[in-house]
Amino acid sequence: MKHSLLFIPALLLASLASLHAAEPAAKAPSTGDVRDVRVVRTADQEARASLLGQPSIAQWKETHLVVAYQKGIAGKGDMGSIDAIVSGNDGDSWSIPSTIFDHEQRHGAMQFAYCNAVLYKPPGQEVLWCFAMRCPLSYADSEDSHLAAAYSGDGGRSWNPVELAMNYTGPLVILGEIQRVIENGQPIYLLPAHRNTKRADPLGQREQFVLRSTSLLDWHLGGYVPQSQPGKIFLHEGQIAITNEQQHLKMVMRTSEGGKEGGALNPPRAWSSTSTDYGKTWSIAQKEPDLWNSVSEGWFGQSCKGSQLYVYNDGPAWSRMALRYKTKAVNGAWSEERSFFDAGIHNSYPTLLEIAPGEFRAVWDSGTEKSGRRSIRFGKLTLPN
Repeated sequence: MKHSLLFIPALLLASLASLHAAEPAAKAPSTGDVRDVRVVRTADQEARASLLGQPSIAQWKETHLVVAYQKGIAGKGDMGSIDAIVSGNDGDSWSIPSTIFDHEQRHGAMQFAYCNAVLYKPPGQEVLWCFAMRCPLSYADSEDSHLAAAYSGDGGRSWNPVELAMNYTGPLVILGEIQRVIENGQPIYLLPAHRNTKRADPLGQREQFVLRSTSLLDWHLGGYVPQSQPGKIFLHEGQIAITNEQQHLKMVMRTSEGGKEGGALNPPRAWSSTSTDYGKTWSIAQKEPDLWNSVSEGWFGQSCKGSQLYVYNDGPAWSRMALRYKTKAVNGAWSEERSFFDAGIHNSYPTLLEIAPGEFRAVWDSGTEKSGRRSIRFGKLTLPN
């Protein structure tokens, strides 16, 4: 069969794309417990990305994994577009990216920037959701964003935007993963969020709260996390875990000084709050004396075996180099600190996914010795006995 001159380049491009998609991700050294570490995307592969950061991971089925991450815009801090990549072999190789949210797309006269992707696949449903923050592109930063969403029905290869029915109408910042509980026989989805409107308004607020939904389309305000001294500590970027058969909830939060932008607590510690009514009310926040937090996001979750896991940056505020972790057995104390990933470079924003009892897949952003958020890394962790 003869091909036209136009058809031959198309075949060649398709072949090259196929080879690229099947190309193994570059292996990366680690002095920590996370294994099979791979660099799955770098800023050098993106023509105009100032950074790659804040990744999220989900499992479509078996060895089919999806990772969403942010491509930053130069001069806009953490604002940009959101892309997704797919692996069909448990992270050994990754596809070329597909776009979830594009900051270059216009919506009438409006143009938006996006940040902080959160992936979620509802149990038993053949749909994958991506939630993110959206704000006008003209804003200086993403602190005064609103919730945006898109879904995929083909395992993260293509995405369809959705306009949400928001009963909570204020600005928000999201980062923590969605948790699903059953209340009166009905699934309820919980999304942690916080407000940080003081950056643009001296009378603004810095509060951690939770959104609730029965459908992932309509969202209502759940409860705020109270403090014994309101405003003293900036509680944010909370991560929720379901802790027992009664579906009690525990949320561990990043911390900084409430009255100072970016100042670490003394001593630098994460704080936590609990809920026994499916996220509608939360206990007064308390310090976690064994959990380090120095103004950086830490991942908190609970294995189906009952062990809790906390992954975090050690060191002083904003250094964000090595990632460490601790575990807590059922009715036990937190373990000694262990090394998660340490390669003498910047690392931050870990997100983990349990795919089997005690077996996790992880993503985080990495950089160089001098700068952060230049690549997305993937690795595997087995909880120690």
